[in-house]
Amino acid sequence: MTSIDDGEDPADQITAGVSDLKLPDTWSADVPDDQQGLSTAGIDSLLDKCLLQALHTTVKDKDLPLPGSTLWSNHVLPCRPLGTTLDIKKSSYKKLSMWLQAKSSANLISVKEDKYKMETVLFSVNRNHADYLSFKPNKRPVEKTDQPSTHTANESHSSKTLGVTEIYKLSIHVSPISSSLGADAAKLFTASEAADVASRYIEKENLVKPTDKSIVVLDATLCDALFKGAIKKGTTYPTEIHKKDLGPTFISRMQAHHLVTRGSDSVVRKGAIKNIQLVTERRQGNKKVTKLSGMETFLIDADVLASELQKKFACSTSVAELPGPSTSVV
Repeated sequence: MTSIDDGEDPADQITAGVSDLKLPDTWSADVPDDQQGLSTAGIDSLLDKCLLQALHTTVKDKDLPLPGSTLWSNHVLPCRPLGTTLDIKKSSYKKLSMWLQAKSSANLISVKEDKYKMETVLFSVNRNHADYLSFKPNKRPVEKTDQPSTHTANESHSSKTLGVTEIYKLSIHVSPISSSLGADAAKLFTASEAADVASRYIEKENLVKPTDKSIVVLDATLCDALFKGAIKKGTTYPTEIHKKDLGPTFISRMQAHHLVTRGSDSVVRKGAIKNIQLVTERRQGNKKVTKLSGMETFLIDADVLASELQKKFACSTSVAELPGPSTSVV
């Protein structure tokens, strides 16, 4: 399950989750290669340099106000020296909110606490501050990479494409209809293909009402296929059906299945497709936990998803088995 501790500022928790990420395309600075050897004062200094670099290069006044977590992950972290880590818990501030409050007290920035979201928010930047004016931002190098061909890019995108199709299997109700047409009893039909079976049958048996082309006259076989067992005892069976109702009624008498494809993988399952379940729970200590289940239906590996969510949202994640066949909760 993906958990976020609401007892602390969410921005502080995010810094812990992403502090060890190493991002390319960052500015260089005169700092030791071994960041583990930095003193607390050295880390404080590096934090300030990264903030000033971000304020000069990526933080625009039109983007304010800006949540502290976004400032940290999208602006400050990418400005750290190449090949280094940045862990605010190893600084004298310990928390992102404390660091931002300190910079606010120094009048470099202005921040406020969002009590509803329990997060520190950046509201303005003092671009006339002495530290801001004296700081010379480094140019961020652009890495040259070979551009993949359109064909290759399309193939890569296509290989990850998720597809879900509702399909139907012949049931004992509609089997006599398909048999009369010589249809494959083991075939799985799409909705349009299933409706076409019914249309072919009425054409074969000439069941369209001569005086009203929108009405189909039901023979015994088609009437049983559509209504046998569905009509209450004592109720008269219908003798006609409108063409627009023929297809949906015929499909409703078939066995519902669904086909899921993801890249080169595919699976057919009986029944209608089940939705992914997303539940948020509040636990002791004002903690919120988000639970996600049912991703296996869409051929999504729970462990891989948990890892991606951890990187994307800088939160802690775990995977647990649920009762039932191949079911997990993240």
